[in-house]
Amino acid sequence: MELKKIGVIGAGTMGNGISQAFAVAGVEVVMTDVAQSQLERGTAAIASSLERLVKKEKLAAAARDAALGRIRGATELAAVKDCDLVIEAATENLPLKLKIFAELDRVAAPHAVIATNTSSISITRLAAATKRPERVVGMHFFNPVAVMALVELIRGLQTSQETYASAEAAVRRVGKTAVQVKNSPGFVVNRMLCPMINEAIFALGEGLASAGEIDEAMKLGANHPIGPLALCDLIGLDVELAVMQVLFEGFKDPKYRPAPLLVEMVEAGYLGRKSGRGFFKY
Repeated sequence: MELKKIGVIGAGTMGNGISQAFAVAGVEVVMTDVAQSQLERGTAAIASSLERLVKKEKLAAAARDAALGRIRGATELAAVKDCDLVIEAATENLPLKLKIFAELDRVAAPHAVIATNTSSISITRLAAATKRPERVVGMHFFNPVAVMALVELIRGLQTSQETYASAEAAVRRVGKTAVQVKNSPGFVVNRMLCPMINEAIFALGEGLASAGEIDEAMKLGANHPIGPLALCDLIGLDVELAVMQVLFEGFKDPKYRPAPLLVEMVEAGYLGRKSGRGFFKY
């Protein structure tokens, strides 16, 4: 498949990051969201990110301008009808994603690969919401997309080899490395990472140490570049909770039980950096 144009569903942190990566790589991008205000925020985030790259001399000003010129915003899913690849990057919510996939099945071009950036939800289940499940694949980018080199490529039970190969080529196009993963709750990275973060929240809730001390311990004792609680704030406490719930439901194993403090903080609206407060204040 020749990749000339992609659609990205969602202009949030992951959606605008994915849009930026492809635009910089020379691909035309249609970035969609339900509200014009969300599109404007997403476009502003891309412009800001590209400007930082220019100031760090990692991107030429002309390349920045060209990348911005390749991105078009739209509030209707039908805008992706002529895209070769469509990547869904909406909220980690199964009913919402199933609805989007059913709609994408109706509007996307017959040859299009339909991908999801889900961090934990079954690719097989999402593919089953379409009449072309063989054209569905998982493409899990990591935050921040501009910096992180990994993309987990996840095959659903129905994913064809042709679809997988097209997704792998798209990953190479944006200069990232693909790791092939079987469909399973949490895939590889989040199956290991999110329980570690969850355990740090248990430790905080039990008063073993302060948030700052827990993070300092993991940075100095395990050589982590960022502590687990600060990382949770970056990811979003609601996203961490959603992944733990998927792991708990998927495996029915109590080791994946979300920490009570995590549940309570999400209920309070303390979601991390995006809300100004999580385990730390911003």
